[in-house]
Order: sequence, then structure tokens, then C-alpha cells
Amino acid sequence: MDLLRFTTAGSVDDGKSTLIGRLLYDSKNTFEDQMAAVEASSKKRGDENVNLALLTDGLRAEREQGITIDVAYRYFATPRRKFIIADTPGHIQYTRNMVTGASTANLAIILIDARHGVIEQTCRHSFIASLLRIQHVVIAVNKMDLVDYSEEAYLKIVDQFKQFSSRLRNIVDVSFIPISALNGDNVVDKSDKMPWYQGPSLLYHLETVYIGSDRNHVDARFPVQWVIRPHSDEHHDFRGYAGRVASGVFKPGDDIVVQPSGFTSKIKAIYADEKEVDEAFSPMSVAIRLEDEIDISRGDLIAKPNNPPESTQDIEAMICWFSAEAPLAVRGKYILRHTTNEVKAMVKEVKYKMNINNLHKIEDDLTFQLNDIGRISLRTSKPIASDTYQNNRATGSFVLIDEQTNQTVAAGMIL
Repeated sequence: MDLLRFTTAGSVDDGKSTLIGRLLYDSKNTFEDQMAAVEASSKKRGDENVNLALLTDGLRAEREQGITIDVAYRYFATPRRKFIIADTPGHIQYTRNMVTGASTANLAIILIDARHGVIEQTCRHSFIASLLRIQHVVIAVNKMDLVDYSEEAYLKIVDQFKQFSSRLRNIVDVSFIPISALNGDNVVDKSDKMPWYQGPSLLYHLETVYIGSDRNHVDARFPVQWVIRPHSDEHHDFRGYAGRVASGVFKPGDDIVVQPSGFTSKIKAIYADEKEVDEAFSPMSVAIRLEDEIDISRGDLIAKPNNPPESTQDIEAMICWFSAEAPLAVRGKYILRHTTNEVKAMVKEVKYKMNINNLHKIEDDLTFQLNDIGRISLRTSKPIASDTYQNNRATGSFVLIDEQTNQTVAAGMIL
């Protein structure tokens, strides 16, 4: 049974948490004591109905204000598929939380209030989904009950979004579903109140969307996390390199090259769960033994010699700035963490910032404040083996860390 990771996005009060609560409740993925606690909280707050949003909003501040602040992860399963949901906040000041929640997602559900149509936050979240290479997007037109299940209101929003999304490069699969999260219309079961809508319910779409081609099975990449040397009589000369396969396929007998050193060897054996296996592919965690004793340590990358990653010290990247305390400093020095590797990096140049609402470049104001997104050039202290984010999400992404405070100040995507 495969796993689908998806994220919800949308403006404040578009019903993201209510939708997830409805998905969990109608697909029978909630426990009786959970529902009893939610019912008691709803009554205490004076809500008319059971507030299903309380299933995901866990922080006290979230419950008091009726909003989401933190990224809430929820796991549920149906007979067809397993799911991990990242419920992300809608407020503009929590854009960095949305980037965090969406960075590992295969699919994004972007909610639009049927009364308000496509607004600034819709554009912002769609751009971030495109930037993070989330190829599958569901536009859930919510609160259809408040516009009397009007087909005209739904079609108007479909047209509005298509006009905007035509300028987004990475979104290849867009589906539109009219729903009412509060009443459960078209969430798990098809609604009889919208006979004009002939498509699937939201859950059916999530169960059947094909994500097999999303992973990169061509470029073999294995970032080394740990060198295993047991020092025991049973495994006297064992030297294995442990890590998680980022992309591609590795098999015993394959020729490999280690980046950035350039040493070459052959794979002798691959181990998973202390057993030898015939192949390793993403996202398996394995240990690889090589035929030659070569110098490999944490942060090195094992790849195939006919298709190695680019090893460079000059990086062009799009970044989202996370820090509220300090703006991005040109010539500023940061720690760049890329796969299992850490190097020092300096900001050479700020190229431009993006105006997310109209996708225009801002070139006259280059000060990066909290949640700003734009393009910069970096110079690293030593070469890193990387791919473009477009080709490989695992080896094309990095974070920047402030040396003084040890805070993560930016997430980056290599161009």
C-alpha cells in the first residue's frame, strides 16, 4: 500500500482544519474518546455544531482564536492508500510554516471560499506549491452551502484560477472539486446537492491520483549519513556506508563514484534490516559495502559515474526567508546544510525578490524580511554535489543556518 503525503493551504477561515476533521471523521479514522473531547470543547466554546477543526488545532492559542498556527501532521488510512496530512496555517505571517509543511508533499489541496473567489493568499500558496515542485494540485471550492450550491459561482472560480495558474511552470495536474467541509458534501461521499458536478469526491481523488512518476528513478544519489564500523569479532572487517537513498536505483556490482572526492569503486553488497538485498531505491534506508577501502565520510555523496551530480562552490537558488529577527545580509556568512553535508556559505548577490501576487520581479528593494521569496547567489567554502531542485527535490534543496543563533533562517531550492 503506497503513501500519499499532502498539504492543505488557503486563506484564514477557508476551512482547512474543518476539511481535515471531516476527512478523518467520515472515513472512520477518529476514536470515540477523541470525538467526545471535541464535542465537549465545541460545547464549551458555544459552537452550534461539533467543530471538527479541533481534531487538528492542538495549540491553546489556535483553539482560542479558531485559527491554525503550527503545522499539524495527521496520519490516516483507507483500504486503498495511507495518508500523511500537513495542515498548514493560512495567515501571511505564517508563510514559512506553510513552506515547511509543503516541502515533502506529493499533492496540495488549496481551498478557496466560494463567496470570495481567488484572493491574494490563493496566489501566494499556488506559487509556493509550484516553487516546491508539488505537481498535483486540488482546488477545493469550499463553503458551497453558503452560495446555495451554485454552479455559476463554482465555474467563475475555476476560470479565475486557470488564468493565474497558466503562468506557474511546475503544476502539471490541477483538479477542481466543489465541497462543503462543514456538511461533508463531496468530501468522502458524493453529494446529491450538486447534480451538475460529475467528478469524483475528494477522498476518491486522493486515493486514486497517480504519484509513481513523481520520484526521480534515473539519477542515482546516496548521501552518506554514517560510516558503520562494528569493531566486533563477528564483523571484523565490515565497513558500510549508511544513509537513505535520495533517488535512483543501486544494485550490487554497480560502478559508483564518490563526490566530491571523485574516487571510484564497485558496490559489493547492500543491506536493509540486517539482510542483504538485491537493490536499493528511494526512499529506502540501507547500508552499502564497497569493494575498495576508500575515504568516505558523512556528507559525501555516492552516485553513478555515467550520471554524476554537479560539484560546485557557486550556487544559484530561490529562497524563502524565515527569520523575523535579522534580514538577509549581502556578504553575510551562514551555514548551508545540504542533504547530510554542512558547509560555510556566503551570500554573493541578491538578484531579485518575487511579488507573489502578480509574479513580478522586485529589483529595487532587495532587503529580505520574514516570508520574502527571491533569488540569490551563494559561494560555499568547499564544493557540494547537487542537482537542480527541478530534477531532484532531495539533492536540490538546502537550509541556511545563522552561525551565531543556530536558527534556520532560510530554505533554498537550487536552480
